[in-house]
Amino acid sequence: MFLTVKDVMVKKVIAIESDQTVKNAAILMNKHRIGCCIVSKNDKIVGMLTERDILTRLVAVSGDPDKTTVSEIMSEPAIVVEPSLALDEAVKLMFEHRIKKLPVVKSSKNQRKLVGIVTLTDIARVHPQLIKTLKGLFEMIKENPPRSIDKVIGYYIV
Repeated sequence: MFLTVKDVMVKKVIAIESDQTVKNAAILMNKHRIGCCIVSKNDKIVGMLTERDILTRLVAVSGDPDKTTVSEIMSEPAIVVEPSLALDEAVKLMFEHRIKKLPVVKSSKNQRKLVGIVTLTDIARVHPQLIKTLKGLFEMIKENPPRSIDKVIGYYIV
C-alpha cells in the first residue's frame, strides 16, 4: 500500500503571525488543545512554534511572554512538504532535520497554500513499519534519536 502525506495529514491547522506575542500563541494553542502552531509572515510560512520552543527559549530563560514575539523563539526555517509526497520520504525528511512535524503546502503558480500538517505520530498510527525504518536509520548512523522522536519510536515499537 503506497501512502502519501495527504493520506495521514491533519487538515485543520492553526497558524499565527510572527509578530504576535508568545502569550497570544499560548492562548491560541491552549484554546485548540495543540502542541504547536505554524508561524506565518505576509502569508508565507516562516517557522513553527512548539511547546518545546516556549519552554526552552522563553520560560527557561525567564523571558516575558507579553513582550516576546513568536518570531524570537520559533523554530526556523519551516521544512514544508507537498500533500503528494510519499510517507517514507516525509519520514526521511524528519530524520534528516530531527523534527517531528511538517507543514503541508499545496503549490500553485507562485503561491503556496497551507493545507495541513503531518506529524511523526500521525505516520506511526497508520504505518508503524516506517517508524521501524526510522529506528533503523538512527541505529545505522550509531546515534540516539532526539528524545521526542525516541518517545514516538518507543510507544509504537515494542
